[in-house]
Amino acid sequence: MTATVLVYSDNAHTREQVRLAAGRRPAADVPPVEFLECATLPAVLTALNGGGVDVCVLDGEAVPAGGMGVCRQIKDEVFNCPPVLLLIGRPQDSWLATWSRAESAVTLPVDPVGFADALASLLRGRLAVEA
Repeated sequence: MTATVLVYSDNAHTREQVRLAAGRRPAADVPPVEFLECATLPAVLTALNGGGVDVCVLDGEAVPAGGMGVCRQIKDEVFNCPPVLLLIGRPQDSWLATWSRAESAVTLPVDPVGFADALASLLRGRLAVEA
């Protein structure tokens, strides 16, 4: 069994940071992860409507559709929306992550330890609900 993590950012370097920080398995007690990378909002919506996504990682600094707005939109529009880990530009933006209804947020640049912990926590919660 593997978990699917959707990674949305218009920046290929940011998507790479996420992949490298998570590694193949962000924690010993969660399944290995596969990444589904999206660079545009339509790609995110298509992927989510297709199902099978366990966690979304959204770049709050993405353009033209920022991850915070995307998060709020998918929480309203996607049935059984997966939990969202939001990448924010600065710690002071955490209130915006709350507004967007993201379950968790970490700052950019991606800190591998903090990111892996946050991702593993969301995976545990999602997989417990599905079990």
